Amino acid sequence: MFFRMRHFFVLGLFLMVLQSCSEYQKVLKNEDLKAKYDMAEKFYEEKDFKRANRLFEQIAPKYVGKPQGERVMFFLADSYFKRGDYNMAGYQFERFIKSYPKSDKLAEATFLGAKSYYELSPTYSLDQTDTDKALLKLQNFINTYSESEFFAEANAMAQELTRKKEKKAFEILKQYNKLGEFNYDMLKSAIAASDNFISDFPGSIFREDAYFVKVQALTHLAMNSFESLQEERLTEAMEAYQTLKKQYPSTKYEKESAQLLERINRELLKFNTIEESK
Repeated sequence: MFFRMRHFFVLGLFLMVLQSCSEYQKVLKNEDLKAKYDMAEKFYEEKDFKRANRLFEQIAPKYVGKPQGERVMFFLADSYFKRGDYNMAGYQFERFIKSYPKSDKLAEATFLGAKSYYELSPTYSLDQTDTDKALLKLQNFINTYSESEFFAEANAMAQELTRKKEKKAFEILKQYNKLGEFNYDMLKSAIAASDNFISDFPGSIFREDAYFVKVQALTHLAMNSFESLQEERLTEAMEAYQTLKKQYPSTKYEKESAQLLERINRELLKFNTIEESK
């Protein structure tokens, strides 16, 4: 008895789905604008965003300038977002914002547009164009809608993307420093990248690391420079070490930086000895 009832239930459910698909295909192909609108809203409310999206795509151009146009354009953009098509969602939310600058949905559309680019942001090792777009749009939202219900989430996303950019920048300067073992000119890039990193990301968790990489790169550059440049570059390495210790008196690089300092002092002592013998 149980299995028979279960069989009829499954069969009934299948027939309902079949009827729904048939109705959807019928409305999709006819020219009845209201029927498309009503079914699109029905699917949207039922969270069937794929079918809702297709219907909204069809009717959106025909509702431009009409009272329902604002609602249709927002649902079109949001159904793209809910489907995970973040490229189209970002584009459609931008269109909505430009078309309806006084909408009650403006804050939400601005947030979701920014979140679309956040979702597109790739791993830190790849090109960060979408990350930059997302940060720009998130910052615009944060600056404009400080009382919004989405404010905390926007802040958290912006911080996550900033850390991603920090990690990429730090990995680049580390790579320059590593390549400097074989190409001393790359040490100059490592030094410049360290300075830029410290300036661009003052609150970064990698800031101490960047200070140490600068000491390391300057020391190695000095050791492998022409004699006429060595003293000046050793002095710069010493100053970089002093800055590291000033910023981080109990630096986690205490042992490594002390070893570099010893080498710097040993080399500088040679120059002092030469000066004294003159």
